[in-house]
Amino acid sequence: MKEVSQLENEVQDYYGKELQSSDDLKTNACCTVVDYPQKIKQALKNVHDEVLTRYYGCGLTIPTQLHGLRVLDLGSGAGRDCYLLSQLVGKDGHVLGIDMTDEQLEVANRHIDWHRDKFSYSDSNVSFVKGNIQDLSSAGIETEDFHVIVSNCVVNLAANKKAVLQEAHRVLKDGGEFYFSDVYCDRRIPHHLVNDRELYGECLSGALYWNDFFNIAREVGFSDPRIVDSRRLTIENKSVLKKTEGYNFYSVTHRLFKIPGLEPACEDYGQAVRYIGGVEEEPLFFRLDDHHLFEKGKVVPVCGNTWSMLENTRYSDYFEFFGNFENHFGIFPGCGTEIPYHDQPTNSSETLNSKDSGCC
Repeated sequence: MKEVSQLENEVQDYYGKELQSSDDLKTNACCTVVDYPQKIKQALKNVHDEVLTRYYGCGLTIPTQLHGLRVLDLGSGAGRDCYLLSQLVGKDGHVLGIDMTDEQLEVANRHIDWHRDKFSYSDSNVSFVKGNIQDLSSAGIETEDFHVIVSNCVVNLAANKKAVLQEAHRVLKDGGEFYFSDVYCDRRIPHHLVNDRELYGECLSGALYWNDFFNIAREVGFSDPRIVDSRRLTIENKSVLKKTEGYNFYSVTHRLFKIPGLEPACEDYGQAVRYIGGVEEEPLFFRLDDHHLFEKGKVVPVCGNTWSMLENTRYSDYFEFFGNFENHFGIFPGCGTEIPYHDQPTNSSETLNSKDSGCC
């Protein structure tokens, strides 16, 4: 397998020199195919055209309720998501983008003042720093400094995925979350494919086997990873398809909460919650993940982990909480943290579903 430095140099060349726009990509792995909420559509209209054309992402990595927060974007590229987030956190929040590609950072930095004027801010709430997402401390990023971390189709490009997750956990505040989209595979990818420059640059051969991802996430402290969205990736390029025959790839958006005390399995304590509304983007229903949809005003039984993800985060003011952790009734049925999607898509839209309907 190639040396880490060689992999990183090839990624920098691929995204800095070979790709000049998203049209240069050879597959759809790093192309977002999502139905944007209206608020996001409006915000994207305020992002500079050059920044938009240099966007390479595989999902919508914008969680709700961000006003006034400090947000870090891992692998921020030309800054599309940062400038989108800038509008959502508002003038009292701040967005920091970190990337290791000079050409991408040059585009991002060149348009800081343009976006400040566009958003009518007296001072920019966006900044960028050059650095490696596997070693945030070297870029001067301090421990427990951010409320939310996002990343869009970048973790797969890192040689050491565990280091990325460890660093994300370190720089998050308690109650914060890592909300990101990435590419995963249904099996481990052999070295000869990892060494393929084209496959790696196209966000395919650097993809983690999904079971390895869950194990690493739990090991570094993200005890109960949750899936938000997922889709099967199709590969239209015949050359790439031939190289990857037998390997199935998926774009998955996860949210990982940094909450002390989350358990490795979803335990039943007889608790329940009621969404009282107030999250601007979700006035009638609050969606935590792909199997937790809370209707406003309805009391819903939840496991202890789900309770904590609502009670110990920025969402606590929007819920009523019933019960406590004094009683214990075992594993919550249908809300475990086993692999929550199947080897093959389970419906016509090729979305990966949970094995059960979940806690609600």
